[in-house]
Amino acid sequence: MTLRELQQQALQLPIRDRWQLVQTLLESLQQETNPALKKGNLSRLRGIAKGSGISGDKDIAADYITYLTEKYQ
Repeated sequence: MTLRELQQQALQLPIRDRWQLVQTLLESLQQETNPALKKGNLSRLRGIAKGSGISGDKDIAADYITYLTEKYQ
């Protein structure tokens, strides 16, 4: 069966069956293109790089100085 024949047959299906076919194909593509990425992995990381507030350059410099001072004591 060629792709064109498959497309023609799919278009003859009732709309509910076509939606199910689309959903099945999309899930298949998602699994094959990135099998290691599971649903929910990224949602757990949301906000991880978010700062605690807006800080200026002086605050960043002071924090870095404090970090280095503590590290090398």
